[in-house]
Amino acid sequence: MKNKLTFRSLFVSAVCAAVLSWSNTSPAHAARTQSSIMIDAYSGKVLSASNADELRYPASLTKLMTLYITFGELESGRLKMTDKLKVSRTAANRSPSRLGLKPGSKISVHDAVMALIIKSANDCATVLAEGIGYSEENFAKTMTKVARELGMKNTTFKNASGLPNRAQKTTARDMAILGAAIYHHYPQYYKLFSERSFTWQGRKYYTHNHLLKNFKGTDGMKTGFTNAAGYNIITSAERDGNRVIAVTMGHNTLRQRDQKVAGMMSRGLQKLALADNIEKPVLYAESQTDRSAEKTVASEEQTDEARWGIQVGAFSNYAKARNYAIKIRRGLKSGYIKNARIDIEATAKGAAIVYRSKLVGLDKNQADKTCNHLKKENKSCIVVASNPVQQLAMAEHR
Repeated sequence: MKNKLTFRSLFVSAVCAAVLSWSNTSPAHAARTQSSIMIDAYSGKVLSASNADELRYPASLTKLMTLYITFGELESGRLKMTDKLKVSRTAANRSPSRLGLKPGSKISVHDAVMALIIKSANDCATVLAEGIGYSEENFAKTMTKVARELGMKNTTFKNASGLPNRAQKTTARDMAILGAAIYHHYPQYYKLFSERSFTWQGRKYYTHNHLLKNFKGTDGMKTGFTNAAGYNIITSAERDGNRVIAVTMGHNTLRQRDQKVAGMMSRGLQKLALADNIEKPVLYAESQTDRSAEKTVASEEQTDEARWGIQVGAFSNYAKARNYAIKIRRGLKSGYIKNARIDIEATAKGAAIVYRSKLVGLDKNQADKTCNHLKKENKSCIVVASNPVQQLAMAEHR
């Protein structure tokens, strides 16, 4: 992530709430129309939208959820890039696009991931699904569950690849939420989407995302096509510290799709650049509330409500901040703390972003007792007033 913003904040916290704020779901249409949405990747503000809640077939955009779950397995350590996954007959028989894997052979997680990103290989999507979820059907249920946790309320997955299935539906808005989740939750893996080629068994494959070479600042994400879905894309670009995530679906030709999304991103980045000339308050600037909370002083009227929390750490990476909060919560024995929500607050520190790990949803007494307990175990902790702003949820799928 490039931290070049002077007047803007790079925060995950309002993305989901902002993207969902325009939501107005429409039924799927038989006629070929287009859906699109573009958001400010850092605030979640919707910059433009057209039919963004129309139900559609995701095609290979589905693979972004397969990758999101795979990245979670990698981050947790349950899976490694060097692990070898067995290719079942089911996986080997998947329709193109595919690598041409043989039943009984093995492929590394790294190669399967890159094959999804670059080649959009359906056989590799099934290999990952079976390797993580034991069966593709079971994995698809997890995909839908994770989608709900992320706020993708109109998405249902039935397979890991996006191959045709009448019940597999999504919306442009939901895909924008997924794109933002991948970018913010797994920055260490997001960079893989900028790769333009991938070599496997001596053969070189090239990306389907032509925006990577044709639109300055583009560094991901995924394209998709089936006859029923048309040409779909979700992509992201960054210029001068501003980043947009754009989705457009249902186009009749690849060229039409790419021209549409390039125009969207160009206008969005120009709009954000113009806004940079007007100083705006930072979304999560270090406020008086923050400073007073760090001294564990707050207004009396909050003390008898579950509007308190404990800050247990601060990190430069969202995922590390979240994982540490999970670890702390699991290590505490009190019943009430098990139900505490994990809250990751991003705060500007000069040109950098600091992600604060918090456990919130406590009353003042619970927060004080928990913090004192942690300090006895030589763990740093401060009592803070909870921030009511909705955050982009990070799915806990396992």
